[in-house]
Amino acid sequence: MHKEYAGYLIDLDGTMYNGNQIIEEAADFVERLRKANKPFLFLTNNSTANPTAVSEKLKQVSNVGAYPEEVFTSTKATITYLHKTNAKRIYVIGEAGLLEGLEAANFELADHDVDAVVVGLDSHVDYQKLEKATLLIQAGAEFIGTNPDTNIPTERGLVPGNGALIAFLEASTGKEATVIGKPEAIIMEAALEQIGLRKDEVLMVGDNYTTDIQAGIRNGIDTLLVLTGFTHKDEVASLPTPATYVVNTLDEWDI
Repeated sequence: MHKEYAGYLIDLDGTMYNGNQIIEEAADFVERLRKANKPFLFLTNNSTANPTAVSEKLKQVSNVGAYPEEVFTSTKATITYLHKTNAKRIYVIGEAGLLEGLEAANFELADHDVDAVVVGLDSHVDYQKLEKATLLIQAGAEFIGTNPDTNIPTERGLVPGNGALIAFLEASTGKEATVIGKPEAIIMEAALEQIGLRKDEVLMVGDNYTTDIQAGIRNGIDTLLVLTGFTHKDEVASLPTPATYVVNTLDEWDI
């Protein structure tokens, strides 16, 4: 038996799929939520794809029926944060989901005299982009990272994530980034506002202890750790603060 939750915040990578590899239990879990009339958001630190592309991947990879409005990305949370800072000109390291999202939100993308440098995962990043970002941050631009994930679970294994790019720039500038994504409060508060529920009414579901589960622990939200991605079963006993619940797969969870 466990507490009944009014809504769910659900991670993607390692929880709904592993890269382009299916997680068999994902589709049934989402369908059970729909049948129970439980609202949910797919809450992802991934800034590379827009909500439409994310919902399409859910269907294609793991047969999960999803709609774009059910996807809340670190790009959305970054935009919310930037509006509060009154930034207008932005230098961006990132892929289409981040670039298009910022442009649609009426930010001017530039490479000089910028208010902020926003760093998201970029599979085509090169030294010149990192050099430009370093110089702009050193010149006084605010340093923002969309998410802190050091690695991404894929069918090939754990590959470098955006946290690795942030670490590079923190080392080269001597400045600490403002990080938007899980486990930070910025994305969690924005997601709660969108789903329209209180912290004590939702459950954070994810595979990564350092981002998904810490997002709950640090922000007063109960957590469900699913062992299908980043954090493995043999690590559970040594976790410093345990998740509220742990399951091997999502079919073990009673909605």
